[in-house]
Amino acid sequence: MYHANKRVLVTGGAGFLGSHLCERLLESGAEVICVDNFFTGTRRNVEHLIGHKRFELVRHDVCFPLFVEVDEIYNLACPASPIHYQHDPVQTTKTSVHGAINMLGLAKRVRAKIFQASTSEVYGDPSVHPQPEEYWGNVNPIGPRSCYDEGKRCAETLFFDYNRQHKVRIKVARIFNTYGPRMHPNDGRVVSNFIVQALQNQDISVYGAGEQTRSFCYVDDLVSGFMKLMATGDDVIGPINLGNPGEFTIRQLAELVIELTGSRSRIVEFPLPQDDPKQRRPVIEKAKAQLGWEPKVHLREGLGKTIAYFDQLLKENDRSPAVAASE
Repeated sequence: MYHANKRVLVTGGAGFLGSHLCERLLESGAEVICVDNFFTGTRRNVEHLIGHKRFELVRHDVCFPLFVEVDEIYNLACPASPIHYQHDPVQTTKTSVHGAINMLGLAKRVRAKIFQASTSEVYGDPSVHPQPEEYWGNVNPIGPRSCYDEGKRCAETLFFDYNRQHKVRIKVARIFNTYGPRMHPNDGRVVSNFIVQALQNQDISVYGAGEQTRSFCYVDDLVSGFMKLMATGDDVIGPINLGNPGEFTIRQLAELVIELTGSRSRIVEFPLPQDDPKQRRPVIEKAKAQLGWEPKVHLREGLGKTIAYFDQLLKENDRSPAVAASE
């Protein structure tokens, strides 16, 4: 899929998804330039790659232009959890929009193929279920989640306009809920929240009655989808849904995490946040047909690996109380 002389830029490369992608690209023989401003990404995620002869780590914010010579660009830079993207919503929108403009400009200059990590959030609180790529979404443009939802929607617009107007070779993937090792422990996402709470025998926070549904894709499966999409010909541009079509209620997830951790945690209900989607499940027929891709890792197996990661992380933090988990 890759060859030894291919140079690949990964923005957001020290984040959860980006670090796994950098690993896989190196395994495939590519030279990797990992760019991150470390707002949500951490050096810990890529420290095992530092010193690799084909890996370079650059501290940079994609809101500003970047001048490098590369063959391919994976644009993953953007806070992706509500806690992080609502912390500075203006900057979140800038990262999605200015970041897309800068990376597309780079791709145009060096004639690189460019991948956009879009999101299932472009579907908003969907009135169509499950969600096919043809669905235009039901998004609140002025709510507390809009900085992320609309930022990503605008980024998709820019990608398609650069393709139509400037013939930039684009790939757009819409990512559904993904989990696995290296998730940020304080990102507020349901999988990491539940696991950290369960390992500490704390109450597990469920919003509403926990009847809202999500589909959970293990990170290794998702990264395979990224690389398969990037390897397609110029006739395949997306958007393509990447996610696991298995659908679970939030309460079912909480109960499974309690079972797998052997936790004494209780499930406690809280009010639903504004604009929280009630249902989320991808239609992945395009990914199957055009990429030959579908998820392989079952939720129980993936959760086991993720729990082991967080268990080790919490033990390390207990031994080093002065070191924040985000460092």
